[in-house]
Amino acid sequence: MNVKVGLVDDREIDLDKMHGIVSSIEEVEIVFLTTSAEEAYKQIKKESIDVLIADIEMPNMSGYELADIIHSHALDIAVIFVTATSGYAVHAFELNVHDYIMKPYPKERLIQSMKRLLKKNQSTEMKGRLYLKQKNDIHIVQKQDIIFIERSGRSTTIYTKNEEIKTYLTLNELEGELRERDFIRSHRSFIINIHYVKNFSLYAKNSYIVTFEGIEKQAMITKDKVKFIQENYF
Repeated sequence: MNVKVGLVDDREIDLDKMHGIVSSIEEVEIVFLTTSAEEAYKQIKKESIDVLIADIEMPNMSGYELADIIHSHALDIAVIFVTATSGYAVHAFELNVHDYIMKPYPKERLIQSMKRLLKKNQSTEMKGRLYLKQKNDIHIVQKQDIIFIERSGRSTTIYTKNEEIKTYLTLNELEGELRERDFIRSHRSFIINIHYVKNFSLYAKNSYIVTFEGIEKQAMITKDKVKFIQENYF
């Protein structure tokens, strides 16, 4: 699966250099490149990216402010700063920035940084599974294949792209296993994967019906959770 990258630098020459280096790396897809941090912010709200590579000192909004928004909203986006200014280094690592690269830099420096990130993501993906004990069997489910989970009575059904799996684990137990940003406890009876959401339809004063890509089954979401998703994901 390709890692999606956004690039921002107010100097065209530096942006072109960044683009040339990053686009040469396999498993990378450049989603946007721009000379404006404000435009990058708009793109982040519209498009899903995994990595933002940004200059720091830019007119109006800075790359640091952009990283601060990503950090404060708990967005699952790794940030690499590429900058001529060393003064932000300490603050950058307080924002859990992946790397801080000083200009001018050899292309190998940015390639190494990206490859470290790719390796880190691959090791995280290996852990992206649920292990469900069912009588004498252990059922292994890829987290990324889970569309939504429903609690009904004393059992729980996990709906994936290919099957429905019954378990006696509670939603609280499964919520503890699904700490990835993609999963939201949308309602007392449901956990949803926002990547599969197609539509919210008003059902009652404080709740909506959720429809998904690739499945006819539906879930529920509260009005508060719809607002939370709008503010933090879109």
